[in-house]
Amino acid sequence: MSSPLTSGATGPAPPRRMALTRWHLAAAAVVLVTAALTLHRLGAAEVCGANEAIEGVFVQQMVEHGVLLFPLENGSAPMYKPPLFHWSAAALDRIAGAKRVTAFNLRMPSALYAIAGVALMIAFAWTPLGEGGAILAGLILAAAYQYVSEGRVGRVDMTLCFFETLAMMICLWMLPATPANEPAAPSAGKTALRYLFALALGLGVLAKGPVAIVLPLGAIVVFLLRERRLGELRDLFTPASFLVVIVSSLGWYVACAMGRRYGFLGRQLESENFGRFFGTLGFMAPWYYLKPILLNSMPLSVMVPFAAGAALRRPAQIGSSAETRQQRARFNARMLATFWLLTVIFFTVAAYKRRAYLLPLWPSSAFLLAWGADEIAQRSRWGRIARGALVVLCAGLVAFNFIYLPHHEVAGCAGGSFQAAAAQIDRTVGIDEPLYLYGFGDDPAPLLFYLDRDAPRVEGKLGDAPPGYVIVPQSVWDEHESEALDLKPVLNVEAGGDKLLLLRRGGAIGMARPIPQARSNFYESFSQGILDRSLHQVGNGGNL
Repeated sequence: MSSPLTSGATGPAPPRRMALTRWHLAAAAVVLVTAALTLHRLGAAEVCGANEAIEGVFVQQMVEHGVLLFPLENGSAPMYKPPLFHWSAAALDRIAGAKRVTAFNLRMPSALYAIAGVALMIAFAWTPLGEGGAILAGLILAAAYQYVSEGRVGRVDMTLCFFETLAMMICLWMLPATPANEPAAPSAGKTALRYLFALALGLGVLAKGPVAIVLPLGAIVVFLLRERRLGELRDLFTPASFLVVIVSSLGWYVACAMGRRYGFLGRQLESENFGRFFGTLGFMAPWYYLKPILLNSMPLSVMVPFAAGAALRRPAQIGSSAETRQQRARFNARMLATFWLLTVIFFTVAAYKRRAYLLPLWPSSAFLLAWGADEIAQRSRWGRIARGALVVLCAGLVAFNFIYLPHHEVAGCAGGSFQAAAAQIDRTVGIDEPLYLYGFGDDPAPLLFYLDRDAPRVEGKLGDAPPGYVIVPQSVWDEHESEALDLKPVLNVEAGGDKLLLLRRGGAIGMARPIPQARSNFYESFSQGILDRSLHQVGNGGNL
C-alpha cells in the first residue's frame, strides 16, 4: 500500500500545504515584529508632550473617575477630539484591571491599532500581490518610521489611520476589478462587508471627526469617476448600512447636543475641524508637507510618490473579461494612489497643518511600494534583485526603529522629570488642599497628568490668589513677587526644562497625601460614617 506522501492522488498537496504554512508563519512573524516595535519599552519615556498629556488627562477622567462621555481637562476644558481612542484605552484598562493611567497603558491603544493595521495590510494584499507581496507590504509598513513612531504615542491619529484604512480596504473587497455587464445579486458576504464598511466610516468619525468620511468617500468618488464606474457607488450602501454610518458617527455628537454640552460641540466642530481647515488655529505655507512627505520615513518615503504616480498612469480595465491577479492588483493600486493624492491635496489646501495628518497615507503607501516592486520584478532579473534589496532595506529599518525609537523618546523628555516634580508637589500639598496654577503660557498638561488632580488657573494678579498652594514658573515669580507678599515659596522643582515654584498662602489645612486616591475614598466614607453616628447620639442626648 503506497504512502500518502508518495501516492499520485495526494502527492502534490503536502508540498503546497507546507509552502502555505511557511507563508503563514512568515506573515505571523511580521505581525510579531510589529508588536515588538510598538511595545518594546513603550512606557520608558514619560508623558512629556502637551498633546499626548492632554489625551492622557481625558483618559484619566474615564478610567479613574468613570466620566466616560464628557470628561474635562483641569475641570473646565472639553475634549479636543471625539472619544473613540479614549474609550479604547478605558476598555483595555478595564480588561486588564488597571485602576490608574500610566504612560504605558495610555499608549497601548495606538500600539494595538498599529499592530492590527499591519495584520490587515497582509490580509488585504494576500490575493492581489500573492503571499510574498503581502508579506512585503506588511514589512514595509512595519519599517516605516512615521507609522511605528505614531504607534508609540497616546494620541488619536493611529486610531483614525486604522479605521480609514479599514474602510478603504473593505470598499476594494466589495468592488470588482473589472466592471460586470449585469449587476450580481448581493451575497451574504457582500452584505456583511457593507455593514463593516459603514461601521468603519462611522468609527473613523468617532476617532477624529468628519475627515474620516470626507477623505475615504472623496477618494472613492473620484476614483469611480475616473474609472467611468460611478454607478457602482450605490452598491456600497444599503439603507440599513447607511443608518449604521449615521448612528455610529453622529451618536456622540447628538449626545453632546442633548446633554447641552455645547462647549464640546464648539471645540470639536468649529475649532478642531472647520477652524483648522480655514485658519482659526493659524496658517502654514502650502509647501509645508513637501519635506514630511519625502523625508518622514527615509528612504521609503522618497519612493512612494513614484509608486503612486505609476499606479495612476495605469489605464482602467474596460470590458467584462475575467478578473486576473494582476488586474486586481492594479485596480487596488489605482484606488489607493487616488486616496494618497487626494489626502495630500486636502491637507495642503488646509490652513493648519501637522505632520501626523499624513499618517493614514502609510498603509496605502506600503501597498503601492509592494505592488511597484512586484511589477518591476516581473520584467527582469534586475527587477527581482531590486525587490530583494527592498526586503533587506526594510529589515534594516525595522532593526533601526527597534533600537532608536525608545532612546529618542526618552531623550525627548530631557530637562527635568514631570513625574518627579508632580510627586514632590503631591507630597507637599494635602489631598484636600486647594492647588492652583498661575502664569503658564502653554497648557501644563504633562504636569497635570502626573499630578492627577485639578489645578485651576488664577486669573488677574498673583496677589489675588485664594488660600492654598499656587504653582508658578520661576520667571513669573521673579516678576510678580513684590505684589504677592503673603505668598511664600515652599518648594522648587524643575519639569520639562522649566523651573517651577510652589507657593503657599496661609497655613496648611491638611496632611500631605498619605494614601493613594482609591484608598482615600474608603477612609473618607469610614470617617463620615463615624461622624454621622456620633452626631446622631448627641441629638438623642447621648454621650460621645
